[in-house]
Amino acid sequence: MEAAPDTTTILTPTSNEDLLQPQLPPTTEPLTFPLSHHYQYYLDKSTPFVLYRWIALLCVVFIYILRIYFVQGFYVVSYAVGIYILNLLIGFLSPQVDPELQALDDGPTLPVRASDEFRPFVRRLPEFKFWYSITKAFCIAFLLTFFSIFDVPVFWPILLFYWIVLFTLTMRRQIMHMIKYKYVPFNFGKQRYDTKRESSTEIASLLPAV
Repeated sequence: MEAAPDTTTILTPTSNEDLLQPQLPPTTEPLTFPLSHHYQYYLDKSTPFVLYRWIALLCVVFIYILRIYFVQGFYVVSYAVGIYILNLLIGFLSPQVDPELQALDDGPTLPVRASDEFRPFVRRLPEFKFWYSITKAFCIAFLLTFFSIFDVPVFWPILLFYWIVLFTLTMRRQIMHMIKYKYVPFNFGKQRYDTKRESSTEIASLLPAV
């Protein structure tokens, strides 16, 4: 009579390091990374198309206004978007370095005379980030209009009046800041050096007089 085969399992010793290593759960990075990569790629490709980006933003705003008009609600959400855009506008119109603080440290850096060197205006909030933040805000607000929990009953003319007052006071303070430190938050219409005229003047000064 043949003996039954030995079916016992031989256990190999396990080191303490293997026992102490945590078992990480599977992640979704391999799936989310290509999506975020492609999203960032097309977002970067749209950077030079300033006019088309703002036209697309106007279409998004128009769709959101139609949504608010038909549902007749979600005025608190719209007010929050308005306050957020107002904060973004302050950063868009402000210089990257506050001239008031920099004047105390190193002296004035913005040109104050016609003969000063031209320096392009560097914003605290760049144009692309300004556009992208507004677009994202309206898209999120549009999604929130499908949840009734965010539809807080409120008398919307009060919110509109309060936002207009805040906008007026904020823009007045910003304009006074521009006048005080003599800067314009746009690069067009500023003095630029005429390199051809300067080079011809330098060459003429080096030539011997006849």
